[in-house]
Amino acid sequence: MSTVENNKVTFAEPPADFDWAAVEDDKKALSASDRERMEKAYEDTLSSISEKEVLMGTVVGMNKKEVVINIGYKSEGVVPISEFRYKPDLKIGDQVEVYIEKQEDKGGQMVVSHKTARVHNAWGKVNHAMETNEIITGYVKCRTKGGLIVDVFGIEAFLPGSQIDVKPIRDYDQFVGKNMEFKVVKINQEFKNVVVSHKALIEAELEAQKKQIIGGLEKGQVLEGTVKNITSYGVFVDLGGVDGLIHITDLSWGRVSHPEEVVKLDEKINVVILDFDDEKRRIALGLKQLQAHPWDALSADMNAGDKVKGKVMVITDYGAFVEVAAGVEGLLHVSEMSWSQHLRSPKDFLKEGQEIECVILNIDREERKMSLGMKQLSTDPWADIEFKYPVRSKHSAKVRNFTHFGIFAELEEGVDGLIHISDLSWTKRIKHPSEFCNIGDDIEVMVLEVDKENRRLSLGHKQVEENPWEVFATVFTPGSVHEGTITGRAGQNFVVSLPYGVEGTVTAKGLKKADGSKAELEEKLPFMVLEFNGDARRIVLSHTRTFEEGEEPIEAAPAKRGARKEGGAPGAASASVKSVNEKVEKSTLGDLSVLSDLKSAMENKERATKGKKNEEEGAE
Repeated sequence: MSTVENNKVTFAEPPADFDWAAVEDDKKALSASDRERMEKAYEDTLSSISEKEVLMGTVVGMNKKEVVINIGYKSEGVVPISEFRYKPDLKIGDQVEVYIEKQEDKGGQMVVSHKTARVHNAWGKVNHAMETNEIITGYVKCRTKGGLIVDVFGIEAFLPGSQIDVKPIRDYDQFVGKNMEFKVVKINQEFKNVVVSHKALIEAELEAQKKQIIGGLEKGQVLEGTVKNITSYGVFVDLGGVDGLIHITDLSWGRVSHPEEVVKLDEKINVVILDFDDEKRRIALGLKQLQAHPWDALSADMNAGDKVKGKVMVITDYGAFVEVAAGVEGLLHVSEMSWSQHLRSPKDFLKEGQEIECVILNIDREERKMSLGMKQLSTDPWADIEFKYPVRSKHSAKVRNFTHFGIFAELEEGVDGLIHISDLSWTKRIKHPSEFCNIGDDIEVMVLEVDKENRRLSLGHKQVEENPWEVFATVFTPGSVHEGTITGRAGQNFVVSLPYGVEGTVTAKGLKKADGSKAELEEKLPFMVLEFNGDARRIVLSHTRTFEEGEEPIEAAPAKRGARKEGGAPGAASASVKSVNEKVEKSTLGDLSVLSDLKSAMENKERATKGKKNEEEGAE
């Protein structure tokens, strides 16, 4: 018989007078039936065990390396004490489970394992815990990527970092080596993976607290809370088990770029309940509502027409918001930034954070709205427009914008006018203003018309110079021949570039050459003027008529602008035209001064001829 004392296994000594011979004699004396009866009684006192089976046993002995476990069999099982590391309070008499690996090894000792028994039974316990939502206890073994490894029923389970607590955990190491309570939240039977959560236990407790807290909430109630999290759109506040959100617009009466400008993490603040939803557990909080509205504190002496200083807070596409007092902003519309009529961006005038002076245009204290103006600080340039820019006066302007019908040119900030496309040039036919100049160019203009009431100016560019068509009327007379270059097409006709930058048109029929061929583009040929119309700025040409004979004489078009009156000296005009035709081969529009001088010479010569003729008539 064996006993355990001081964690050591000892065996009892037989009595000194024990008669072994008598025992042997008794064996011989026993009948077969008696022997069978006694063996059966002996076997009934032992447990019937099978290999690969899990049984409960009692700890009967322990030392630093091993634990002796009695399972009611003819021999005890010995298990390494390391398998009980999870249970440091193990003591003699405790009931533990073991897995029978072998009934006997070579030395006749039974081979058992407590660790294998735990793993064998663990899956059943884990599945049962998940099905019943049971709370289990596990030992945190170590830290791993994204969470912790937990020993649950002898198997390793994963505790994600997000499932440790309801609030973010930054230091996972503080939980290593501790026993914690968990709930099984996920099991992968195929890969034998188990996921547990400690947060689920806390959430269950918090859910009960939330119901109690939300049940006692009222709109307008003021509570103290702790700043739990800060996002770009607002602040989450812990009200003692339930969270509420302060939207960024409810943090301050002033403009807030980011909530961090107003509150800090873990700061204790007072908030007011704005709204809450029992079903969705959402609570809307306010911070600015605990302070008086800035408009209520605005001075009563501030009225429309007053000058105020403010800071540009935000610039938008349509204007800027200017803070004229703490939490009080007014809108400075882009149209009130400058007297200019051009559509410009507010960023051309202002920058965020800039200190500026404005004029209050309108103030509505009930609606808490204010409109501001900046251009009112300077004199309206249209106030005396008729004196600054009288009709027929000449000025220098800057090209600001193009339209399909003309150019908008600015005389000064806030004063601009329209140059119609027909008033750009005396000689060139312009399809679009971009053919004539570029935005930003300086251009000489003449004021043609002033409309002060509608703030409109009509300008002209060609009027700055003398109308050359009055001179052209004496140069491009019907029947005169001039050299020109075919430069392009205009509908069914062709365009011919003539001296002095003048353009004429010729039909396809009029391009027939003497050899019967047809003239090509960029070809230089002599052309005869068939028609001259100064009002319409039209010159009709023909190359064919320069060599054809027997055609009817060409008559001048009626009502020609700049045509000479009857009684003139035809001989003098013909001589002048001939002289011009000899000199205009390479002339351009830049030679208009030559035309002006020529016109003066012709007029002087005409007056001299008339004077001589009068003298001759008087002598007779």
